Amino acid sequence: MTRAQATPAKTRRQQALRLPALEIRQGPNRRIYTFAIDGKHVGDIAAVARIRRDNQTRLHGYQRPESLAHVAAIRRYLDTDPSPLLPNAVVIAFDERVRFQADKNTGEGPAFVRPGTLIIPVVDEDDPDKPGFIVDGQQRSAAIRDAKLEEFPICVTAFIADTHADQRSQFILVNSTKALPKGLIHELLPEASGALPAPLMVRQLPATLVERLNFSKTSPLHRMIQTPTNPNGLVKDNSVLRMLENSLSDGALYPYRGDNAGPNFGCMIAVLDNFWTAVAEVFPDAWNKPPRRSRLMHGAGIISMGYLMDAIAHQRATADEIVEVSEFAADLKAIADDCHWTEGVWPFDDGDRAWNDLQNTTRDIQRLTDYLLAKYRSVTSSKRHNSRRARRTT
Repeated sequence: MTRAQATPAKTRRQQALRLPALEIRQGPNRRIYTFAIDGKHVGDIAAVARIRRDNQTRLHGYQRPESLAHVAAIRRYLDTDPSPLLPNAVVIAFDERVRFQADKNTGEGPAFVRPGTLIIPVVDEDDPDKPGFIVDGQQRSAAIRDAKLEEFPICVTAFIADTHADQRSQFILVNSTKALPKGLIHELLPEASGALPAPLMVRQLPATLVERLNFSKTSPLHRMIQTPTNPNGLVKDNSVLRMLENSLSDGALYPYRGDNAGPNFGCMIAVLDNFWTAVAEVFPDAWNKPPRRSRLMHGAGIISMGYLMDAIAHQRATADEIVEVSEFAADLKAIADDCHWTEGVWPFDDGDRAWNDLQNTTRDIQRLTDYLLAKYRSVTSSKRHNSRRARRTT
């Protein structure tokens, strides 16, 4: 029996598991390790970090829930095929408790690789504080764990991460080309660190704003945005993300991006809190209802109202001041009678549409946005005209 095939009893008695491994250098600072282990024993050294939030809404973990159907399919393959093969490596992120001890006589070979021993501390099997977390391969590991096979050696690729943020970044990078739910990636982005693909870097700022809007107790959207850790939210996270991306591009949030000095989150949150608080006040009958009962909480409503927020902020904001709730509310009240979030008909230029016939499509979002902006501009134009007439008569 080799060191990599230690029995469970022996593993638990050892203070540390010593596994033959190869250390591979990637770039100036990164090291990855590859080794073999009986798949039945992966749970002894690594846990699955399920994504969740604690009572203080702090984010923990990063893995989606276990897919029982996927696990069952792999397990059937392992139990029925006479010669099963799972060549893909399980990826594990270890913490700083794991260390690599290089062999003294490495012999000839590439300069970027050296053999040695990976020393992994062993904790009690019931202790959740494992030295490793499974970054990729949780379904395979679960299937091997539950299979009838007495043992099934697998290949593991591992790295040592200093922080949970680094682990999350690697999890996103490993899974970014797979069918990973976008909502899971978006919820992980605020807590990720290091280099990420450009499309994800662009979404990190709005994803951070979504997190604050959703989990700050003072936010008008508190726990109303649907995410993996808040599945009962009414509003789709992607709709809020699109609203924020539009505003960050050239709207009310743009002045606070701080491309060189870093974003001013305080001002951004103040603008968003003030506007959506005003929306809740002006449209109480349409607020905090499922999208099927209120198109205000629908993707079309959220995105179109975001454009209206930008227009009001552009009209009212000064260089040093943020539009107050009362100012947003005053302008929203001026067009409230023209809105049909829960009943009635939208009189669009290209034909009437029933309130619940609006869909979350580019065309319908554009129709609703044009309608709301036209009504708002008509009101503000009338106010300016009346103001000029009043000045002339005094």
